[in-house]
Amino acid sequence: MSTELTESAVPPSTEPPSAPSRRTFIATTTAVGGAVVAGGLTTGPAALAAEPEAAAEAPPSGRVSLTVNGKRHTVTVDNRTSLLDLLREHLNLPGSKKGCNAGACGACTVLVDGRRVNSCLTLAVRLEGVEVTTIEGLAPGGEDGELHPLQKAFIEEDAFQCGYCTPGQIMSGVGCIQEGHTGSRDEIREWMSGNICRCGCYVKIVRAVEQTAHGK
Repeated sequence: MSTELTESAVPPSTEPPSAPSRRTFIATTTAVGGAVVAGGLTTGPAALAAEPEAAAEAPPSGRVSLTVNGKRHTVTVDNRTSLLDLLREHLNLPGSKKGCNAGACGACTVLVDGRRVNSCLTLAVRLEGVEVTTIEGLAPGGEDGELHPLQKAFIEEDAFQCGYCTPGQIMSGVGCIQEGHTGSRDEIREWMSGNICRCGCYVKIVRAVEQTAHGK
C-alpha cells in the first residue's frame, strides 16, 4: 500500500486564522461608513454630532421693551445679546463704542435709569421697562440741538484726541456728577477711573467734569 497521504487524509490545521491586516481593516471600515452616510441613516455617532448643530441654529431668544433716548422699543433678541449690541446692531445707535467688550475700558458706558453701566456686560433681555440714555440722546435739544454742558466742556478743555473713548467718558462723567462724586479732582479721578483714555487726556477730562459740576 502506498504510504503517501491523500489530500483528504491531511489533518485540519490547528492554527487560528490570521487577523486582518491594518490596511484591510481601514478599507472595510471606510466602506461601511460610506454606506451608512449614503443610506441616510440618522442613528449613531453621526446623529449625535448633528444634534448640537441643530440646537445652535435656533438659540433661545427673548422679547424686551425698553425706552432708549425717550423712544419706546420692543425687540426680540438672542438671550445672549448685550445692551451694547442691542444699541449698535438693532437700534442703529453706534455712539456707544465697543472697546474691550469685557467691562474694563468704559467705552460702552451708558445710563440705565440714571445710573451708569457697562453696556457690554449688561444683558438686554434683563432690561424690561428701563430707560436707557446714550450719547446720542444726551443733548437736550437732540442731535441737531444744543449740546449738553459736559459736551461743551470737553470741547472747551480739548479733552479728547482720537475720540474713541469720548462717548463713554462723557456718559460716565454725567453719572459721576449726578452721583455727587465731584468734591475734588482726586474724587473725580477715583470715580472716573473705570474709563480708560489711551490718548492720555485724563487731566483735561477731569477739568471738564469739574467745570460742569461746579459751573466754572
